Amino acid sequence: LPAGGAALTRRSAKYSTLSAVVLQWSRARKHYERKGLLVEEAALHRAKQECLEDADVRARQSERAADRRMELDQEYVSRFAERVRQMFPNCPAGREQVIAEHACQKYSGRVGRSADAKNLDEKSILLAVIAHIRHTETNYDELLMQGMDRSSARDEVRDMIDNVLELWK
Repeated sequence: LPAGGAALTRRSAKYSTLSAVVLQWSRARKHYERKGLLVEEAALHRAKQECLEDADVRARQSERAADRRMELDQEYVSRFAERVRQMFPNCPAGREQVIAEHACQKYSGRVGRSADAKNLDEKSILLAVIAHIRHTETNYDELLMQGMDRSSARDEVRDMIDNVLELWK
């Protein structure tokens, strides 16, 4: 049974009197990776049958769970935007939402997805606002396009960012 189907794997392991996890060493990652599960054929057949019988139910549950996760994420982005507005009351109207949506974009690796940001940590909010200002209120991106390295470009626009932060406070 190849890795991937949680319900099928769980049920196959439950019905099989013997099972073994199949691992393969990854030289690139330097650890074992799970490739699948060895189970008895009768157990696999029974598990497949059950999975076919309740596929619709599991699909609806998965859809509801995805909707709930999206709802929770939207609530988080709204709270993040409110915190930006609290910290920077003179920020242009609507800009706090733009900052929050960009910083909190899922799977982006941005500051808004960090554990501290999820606790609405002041430093994380400030970093998100600074990043927004750097890209929208300064010529930072132009400096990068001209070949300036990131560190030098950030030094170049630091005073402009500080000025905008003071205006927004």
